[in-house]
Amino acid sequence: MTTTTVVVERRVAASPGRVWESITDLPDMPRVLSGVQKVEVLTEGGFGVGTRWRETRRMLGKEATEEMTVTECEPPDRYVTVADSHGMHYVSELSLRTDGPDASVLRMTFSARPAPGRRQNPVARLLARFGAKAVSKALAKDLDDIARTVESHY
Repeated sequence: MTTTTVVVERRVAASPGRVWESITDLPDMPRVLSGVQKVEVLTEGGFGVGTRWRETRRMLGKEATEEMTVTECEPPDRYVTVADSHGMHYVSELSLRTDGPDASVLRMTFSARPAPGRRQNPVARLLARFGAKAVSKALAKDLDDIARTVESHY
C-alpha cells in the first residue's frame, strides 16, 4: 500500500493563538483561503474532535467537495483531520510552534493512501507520483493565504 506524504511550512508574523483562530474559523475559510470556494459546517459547537465540514475547492481545473472530520485537536498547537473519497483515505495535520515574539511557524502535513480494503489502481499510483507536486503547491498557497490574512490584522 503506497502512502504519499507532503509537508510544507511557513513562518507567520503573528502569534500561534492568532493563527489558531484563523485556521479553526471554518465559516471564514473561503475568505481566508483563495482555493476554497465554500464551507458547510455539519456539526454544532466549537472547533474540536468530532467537528465535521464539507469543503469545496477548485483543484487542477475541477471542483471537488470533501467531507472533513477532526480526529485530534490540541489547541493552540495542532489538529488532525481525515477524509475518505474515491477509494482514498486522506489525513491532514496543521501544527503551530512559537518562533520568537509574535511569530509562529505553521506546518501542514498531508498524506493519502488507499482506503483500508482497497487496492490502489494504476491511475492512482500515477497520480500519487505526480500529484504530490500539485498538492505541495496548493498547500504552500494555503499557508501564504493564512499568513496574509493574519499578518494584515497587525
